[in-house]
Amino acid sequence: MGVVLSEAAATHVKNFIAKRGRGLGLRIGVRTSGCSGMAYKLEFADEAGSDDLLFESFGVTVLVDPKSLPYIDGMELDYAREGLNEGFKFNNPNVKDSCGCGESFKV
Repeated sequence: MGVVLSEAAATHVKNFIAKRGRGLGLRIGVRTSGCSGMAYKLEFADEAGSDDLLFESFGVTVLVDPKSLPYIDGMELDYAREGLNEGFKFNNPNVKDSCGCGESFKV
């Protein structure tokens, strides 16, 4: 399955990489954190690691490390504006529970 970006998220990432002036794509992973156990981590990647899994969405490369993939496999990363707020939204079918503040999740 892998990890995909919505068209809105891909456009946002492309624009940011263009402003940044360099970058291969977006690295998505998870780390242990928060009251529910796991938190997402996002960073721009300038190169792929030897064990990275690469996925393509709307012309953007998404890099995922093999240890994170079981927690986010099948996830769609969206970018949305809701009123005055805007940001990435993680549509992860693996999430069984999340904390009230939205910072962490459990699978």
